[in-house]
Amino acid sequence: MEDMMFGRRYRVTERIGSGGMAEVYKAQDEVLGRTVAVKVLHERYAAEPNFVARFRQEAQAAANLQHPNIVNIYDWGREGETYYIVMEYVKGTDLKAMVERQGPLDPTKVAAYAVQICSALAEAHGYDVIHRDIKPHNIVITPDDTVKVMDFGIARAGNTTMTQTGSVLGTAQYISPEQAQGRPLGPSSDLYSLGITLYELVTGRLPFDADTPVAVALKQVNEQPVPVRQVRPAVPASLEAVIMRALRKDPSERYISAKEMRADLKRVVSGESLGAPAGFEPQRRMDETSVMPAVERADRVRTASNIRPVPDRRMSPWAWVGIVALVLIVGIGAALALGAFGNDKIVTPSLVGLTEEEAVTELEAAELVLGEVTTENDPDVELGKIISQTPDSGTKVEAGTAVDIVVSAGIEQVEMPDLTGLPEADAIDALTGAELDYDRSVDEFNTEVAEGMVIRTEPAALAMVPKGQSVVLYVSKGTEKVQVPDVVGSTLADATKDLQAADLKVTSTEEFSDTVAKGQVISQSPSGDVYVDAGSTVKLVVSKGVEVIIVPDVRDASEADATAALKAVGLKVNVVYTDSLDDDVVLTQSPLPNASASRGDTVTITVGKTPAP
Repeated sequence: MEDMMFGRRYRVTERIGSGGMAEVYKAQDEVLGRTVAVKVLHERYAAEPNFVARFRQEAQAAANLQHPNIVNIYDWGREGETYYIVMEYVKGTDLKAMVERQGPLDPTKVAAYAVQICSALAEAHGYDVIHRDIKPHNIVITPDDTVKVMDFGIARAGNTTMTQTGSVLGTAQYISPEQAQGRPLGPSSDLYSLGITLYELVTGRLPFDADTPVAVALKQVNEQPVPVRQVRPAVPASLEAVIMRALRKDPSERYISAKEMRADLKRVVSGESLGAPAGFEPQRRMDETSVMPAVERADRVRTASNIRPVPDRRMSPWAWVGIVALVLIVGIGAALALGAFGNDKIVTPSLVGLTEEEAVTELEAAELVLGEVTTENDPDVELGKIISQTPDSGTKVEAGTAVDIVVSAGIEQVEMPDLTGLPEADAIDALTGAELDYDRSVDEFNTEVAEGMVIRTEPAALAMVPKGQSVVLYVSKGTEKVQVPDVVGSTLADATKDLQAADLKVTSTEEFSDTVAKGQVISQSPSGDVYVDAGSTVKLVVSKGVEVIIVPDVRDASEADATAALKAVGLKVNVVYTDSLDDDVVLTQSPLPNASASRGDTVTITVGKTPAP
């Protein structure tokens, strides 16, 4: 690998990753002296014109994107039959690895990361570049919490048409519905993918998953995600609102730009509440309050023109009693005939075990409405299913009666305590106090955590987990001791390989040697066969070979100047005097000027000296 060179300047030092289309290497730019990453197209694709064109397009699409949250593209080219792109080398951890290691992340920190991601997308969208593959794997967090969006591997300018006929580019779990259907994409497609990413980061799970990419893509198109706070109630309602808006199936109902989404995320970070999303209105149910046009009463209004004079006649009071009784008898009979006294009451359907949406359908069919919806933790009833209802099923009620329901919130969630640094026994007691179960302990070497103390847990600290969840403790075995290999006489490459295999770090310096061949190790510290802490650094001195000195020309110089010049380059001086009128002048030298010599060799100079009278 050390012999791999691209563009006659990028020397590969190690392989750092692999993607669907390319391998990624860490390399040294020998012209500018900086570390870079080189992405090299897989050989099986190098002969495919479409893949080569897409690979080249990545560099062209990203070359203009200069932004602190976007990985910079420096160079690209072709080496033989291999195509490569040179980009900024970023130290950090991608968000996929972070959520897999830690579980659900802190919602406020996720929102802060998303603000930076939106800044990067706003820059790209401003150049009409759609990323097309936004996912946690392609977002790296540096040690100072700076976000770097990377891998425009399938990015393309919005107004270009290059694609593969009958294919969809992207990662199934993160693509937008329009991307899954092969329709034209705009900035809102990236925002949908970002919504999927944020959902995963705060809940620890994907909203849509299945056994095959095609099945996942179908869910992206046809199914609605479970609301964020039903999965993890600790997520702020404002952040849930941002995520659920980004996940709208219709692109027109999402954020209109990354800048607009960024503005809402900044409000989430600062703790502000969000209003109703601009640009669209949620669909009303029949039982929701709404403004309706006024309806004119159908009752006939009495006016002066239709009031007739009443004859001034007096009737017997008993006659009036008879008339009233007759009217009452007739009215009651008619009411009984029409079922006004209970014959038309509705039997409440059973809603237990249904979802809220299914319950609404059942109630509407029965001419009833949904009333108050509350939630309760219930380990025996699936999340989102109805536990109970009021009135109970089978109860006879009037049409339009509201039926209240209690929906299962699943098993009660508790926060995983932070046990880092606790003794193993204390950590087990803490789990019991948090109503969690101890599973087992796994011992690991660790240079930072004292022996017998907890390094980390699975699930991760502060994650929301079901009550009674089994927890694995990772306990420190202290610092591992390793034996230092003896690498004196080995080449630097072999010595480095052997030391790194022993879990040791390597630094090296060079010096000339008359006895050790160039490139081989002269000495090491610590010496071979001693035991040190794993991760310790071994210092190597590597031979530069025999030093060759070009003998300077000191003829015609004075004895003092000639001696100084020769000693300055590491040579010794032997002076021979001869009678000459050129007093104190070097007349000859041996070896001759420009001859090769080794450090410490002797040069004889003949110096003129005026003869005595």
